[in-house]
Amino acid sequence: MTSEEKSERRELIVSSAHLAGGSSPALSELEYGSILFSHAFNRWLVRCMAAAGVPGLSPVEILIIHSVRHRDRPKTLADLCLVLDIEDTHVANYAIKKLEAAGLVKSGKAGKEKTIHVTDMGLDALKRYTEIRERLLVEATKVSGLSQDGLSDIASHLRALSGYYEQAARSAATL
Repeated sequence: MTSEEKSERRELIVSSAHLAGGSSPALSELEYGSILFSHAFNRWLVRCMAAAGVPGLSPVEILIIHSVRHRDRPKTLADLCLVLDIEDTHVANYAIKKLEAAGLVKSGKAGKEKTIHVTDMGLDALKRYTEIRERLLVEATKVSGLSQDGLSDIASHLRALSGYYEQAARSAATL
């Protein structure tokens, strides 16, 4: 049985049946899965950080502090917006100000550019976050049977798909 025949025999799980009626119903399934995943991921970020002792941060703020911590090198606003694909620099700037007010990051200068660094308080929070993530999330994914290679393959496909959606968005803007 081909994969196409298998998909015809199973019930599609979609949020928009009118989109699943086209030539790629599996893409509609992926989109619905992406919606569920993105909401679950955002909830996870917020609740894990709260469990680590830092309640009240938004998903963007949490992603920014993780990115600032990445490789223990200071980041610029432009670096963060590029890596996290944040179009509106005001969103990132507001998040950085909130993280600074909470004592989790501090700003500095590299030449004329403002840089952002994680504080010791921020490092402690991220250490607790990492420990909670290992205990609650990493252990659960190990039990699921997903291998590290399998997770990497999924991540690779998601990055490629994000490029297709970005190109389609640019094309749609010209219509």
